[in-house]
Amino acid sequence: MFTGTFALALMILLFVLLSLQERVRLSMVREKPLDLAGSSRPSPFSEAVAGLVGTAGGIYLSLVLLTSFLEIQIPARIHLGGMQMEPLAAFSIALAVVQPFLIRFWQALHRA
Repeated sequence: MFTGTFALALMILLFVLLSLQERVRLSMVREKPLDLAGSSRPSPFSEAVAGLVGTAGGIYLSLVLLTSFLEIQIPARIHLGGMQMEPLAAFSIALAVVQPFLIRFWQALHRA
């Protein structure tokens, strides 16, 4: 059972790292270089982490408001392997991790 939990945690970590890498790539494509010499800027990785956390937080707040408004009963905890998680938080992190891949797919679909 411990190996299943470890494998699940490792897979989640891998998806998060791939998502951060894709967010860095997307921000590098969108961003224009600054002309100011010596100006301090956050690293692309720190911007990607902040974007991931901000997106997940926004999704989480929206889901909490939606479930509260619609009075939907959701279990307090779900069990994945040997881990316990709040379902809305897990779902919002999963959506935030998948989002940059969906953006890349959408862009590729519209380029063709």
